[in-house]
Amino acid sequence: MVNIQNADSLAVAKDAVLDQQATVKTLSIWELLTSGGIGGQIIMLVLGILFFVAIYIYIERAMALKAASKEDKGFMNQIRDHIIHRRFDSAKLLCQHTNTPVSRLIEKGISRIGKPLDDINTAIESAGKLEIYNLEKNVSILATISGAGPMIGFLGTVYGMILAFHEISTGGGQVQMDVLAGGIYTAMTTTVVGLIIGIFSYIGYNHLVVKTDKIVNLMEANAVEFLDLLNDPV
Repeated sequence: MVNIQNADSLAVAKDAVLDQQATVKTLSIWELLTSGGIGGQIIMLVLGILFFVAIYIYIERAMALKAASKEDKGFMNQIRDHIIHRRFDSAKLLCQHTNTPVSRLIEKGISRIGKPLDDINTAIESAGKLEIYNLEKNVSILATISGAGPMIGFLGTVYGMILAFHEISTGGGQVQMDVLAGGIYTAMTTTVVGLIIGIFSYIGYNHLVVKTDKIVNLMEANAVEFLDLLNDPV
């Protein structure tokens, strides 16, 4: 009877130890992100700001580029018809109604009709540079975040490792391994977060660059077609 009671007591004790271990190992993401002390929390705050800035810039630019990439297949045919019949005002109204980078370039060229072709070409090139600047607005910030995010995360890791080694030096060799390990994985968390932000920003930046290049190529193609139209309107 005593042996059965002892076995039950050992089983209960074993279950209690397992429950305690499970409780110790359970750590929420929020606790992991905020358990690095004041310095670690400041670095995490900076990374969080960079993350939200990157998301905002990517979404805002993606929507702007999507609107700018709208292509009306019959736009240049209508422009050709208006130019041939010298309905320049109607051509301008069509450009204003379309309201895309391509239409704004064509409108700039139409407003210069009657002047030398070189002047028209120069006006279109100047307008094109302005359109490209507007398309690329704030994209360079995304590129900066893609490089700065991992570096700031690594800074947090170095900071955490310095604190961990400081605990070793001041503990006189009596530092508990769980305390040391906790400080190390908390420090490594900043690198993980920084890498995630950097990867997202890098992919987002390259995606926006590809979409921008497509719009620029479309602008160039339509500008050349418009200049050819002025050279030979028939």
